[in-house]
Amino acid sequence: MKAVVTVIGKDQKGIIAKVSNILFKNEVNILDISQTIMQDMFTMIMLVNFESESITLKQVIDELEEAGRDIGLSIHVQREEIFTSMHRI
Repeated sequence: MKAVVTVIGKDQKGIIAKVSNILFKNEVNILDISQTIMQDMFTMIMLVNFESESITLKQVIDELEEAGRDIGLSIHVQREEIFTSMHRI
């Protein structure tokens, strides 16, 4: 299953490492990534693929959101088909 991960917050060291390590640990593959820093705001969008059936989407979402709270970031995860439907014109 594919999902879109968005990360927004004040730029700081280790954001990409923290998020990608959580994904790696949960056997989630990063298919595509775009990140930029606008002034001092960090933004990142990732297309990911859940490869393990032993980990649920909710478990990964909870872990990412907790990590975001710990370092002051907003991290959201949406299934790809929901994200696509919401942004279709």
